[in-house]
Amino acid sequence: MRAHLAPSGSTTTTTTNEAYSAAVLAAREDVVRLLDDVKCHPILVRLAWHDAGTYDATIESAVWPARGGANGSIRFDVELAHGANAGLSKAVRYLRGIKDRHPTVSWADLIQLAGATAIECAGGPKIPMRYGRADADECPREGNLPDAEAPFGDGAKDAATHLRNVFYRMGLDDGEIVALSGAHTIGRAFKERSGLTAFGYGAKNGTKFTGCPFMNTKMEGSMAGGCSWTSNWLTFDNEYFRRPADGKDDKDLLWLSTDRVLHTDPGFSPHFMRYAVDQDAFFYDFARAFAKLSEGGAKFIYDVKHYV
Repeated sequence: MRAHLAPSGSTTTTTTNEAYSAAVLAAREDVVRLLDDVKCHPILVRLAWHDAGTYDATIESAVWPARGGANGSIRFDVELAHGANAGLSKAVRYLRGIKDRHPTVSWADLIQLAGATAIECAGGPKIPMRYGRADADECPREGNLPDAEAPFGDGAKDAATHLRNVFYRMGLDDGEIVALSGAHTIGRAFKERSGLTAFGYGAKNGTKFTGCPFMNTKMEGSMAGGCSWTSNWLTFDNEYFRRPADGKDDKDLLWLSTDRVLHTDPGFSPHFMRYAVDQDAFFYDFARAFAKLSEGGAKFIYDVKHYV
């Protein structure tokens, strides 16, 4: 059952396309400053993915926002309380001040803008983004996002089937699944958030890569602890794809069944292997897959395109 919430009032019908474009660019400048100050790149990418990743193109009803997707609904406590979204209330708080300064920019746009900007500022590709999304005032059902380990919520017998069930539902193919999974090149998992690792909050509970980062600054990155997929977990590159198939190269790095299957499944592995040796190919494919993901389920009331 979908939860209905009070209107956000985040967009106005009197704003022109040009004025909205200017507001988006101004908001982007604030996002860049936030990233420089707080180093919250991974959690902003996760927020964008979790808002867009609820999209279900198979739902017969075409009445927006019945199919979920990139519509800003993750700003509501109802959706933040979903199990997969543990910890993301912090990301919404990071963006709230920017939203207050740029009230005409929808939450749906701000969330996707923040994710795309975080990727670029972490060293990743520039993403051909489109803006002008309307905000939804209802949340999708829980369970649309992928699980990292079995038992899988959709009843899939293995990780490959589960990933395809979830991503195919969004209209994405095998190559796009692998490319988007490469976002794990940045970020960490925490025992307290996902339960996927024994490493939790605090320097004493971190790995050799996450135990004491950036402690002289006020950063998401300065919150020591957790377990990352890569050693340079604030740098967006192709390190994720340079891990061996069994993931046992380092006990201080995370490697889950949904990571391993990308290396071993015959439909996924050619893309994985190519990205391991060609970062430019990864960046090119990721940028286009992220842009596609960010438009799934969105309702555009402006037509603003920025290659940022």
